[in-house]
Amino acid sequence: MDERCLQHLLSDEERTFFETQGYLIIKEALPADLRSRVEESLKKVETKRPYDKDTSLGGGNWLDVIGEEDLLLELIDYPTTFPKVWGILGWHIALYHSHYIVSPPLPVDFKPRRLGWHQDSGRINIDIESDPRPRISVKIGFFITDVSETGRGNFHVIPGSHLKNELSLPADKNEEHPDATPVLVSAGDAVMFDRRLWHSAGQNFSDITRRALFLGYSYRWLKPRDNMTVAHYMNRSDPIRRQLLGASPNGGFGYTSPEDEDVPLKVWLDQHVGAS
Repeated sequence: MDERCLQHLLSDEERTFFETQGYLIIKEALPADLRSRVEESLKKVETKRPYDKDTSLGGGNWLDVIGEEDLLLELIDYPTTFPKVWGILGWHIALYHSHYIVSPPLPVDFKPRRLGWHQDSGRINIDIESDPRPRISVKIGFFITDVSETGRGNFHVIPGSHLKNELSLPADKNEEHPDATPVLVSAGDAVMFDRRLWHSAGQNFSDITRRALFLGYSYRWLKPRDNMTVAHYMNRSDPIRRQLLGASPNGGFGYTSPEDEDVPLKVWLDQHVGAS
């Protein structure tokens, strides 16, 4: 694994912010040249197959996208973002989901409405009884276009709401939640967020098309959210990438104590960061 990861370990300040607010902005996560190449790769995805579902705001959401373009594989353990993931979840992790969202400008006659607030992993929220719900997973969102101004389909969050199982909304359905916060980030920035955080896509009243790639990480025992069509990557990936792509040489997939061969990320962290 790229040792530049050691330059981007989760700081105590970042941990405190994430634990209390439920999200973390990672500035300049992708350099400009890589961001441009990622954008080209994602645009190719748009031409390869139709989107899996409509975003309800005139755009598209492509699921299981990580295996579509080789360049996207580089992002699953990228040095600026991956250390933040293991800093929160630890070493017993894998990629369980990837999706790409395109949010084009809305029609001029579109009437603003309340955002579509939700927590991720719907059935988990129904099937597991606890308050607050368990974290289980986090996502990294790579923002490919500039959303440093409001009204550009910004990712919206309600800070601190990851510790609340229910969200109280105004009785007037045209009235927004008072704590709704647009996340203002530049092209190439990333956002890590707790799956429990109440969040929503924003409405795009600008003249640009917003593009964002989301990678979901969870524990090895969680069944992938999508098909994880990544077998073609295995033979050309290092052991840590194979772990993230779902490999489990000794089986079990995390239900029992894993062998070091199953979790090379643990071995690497022991060697480079120290056991904890």
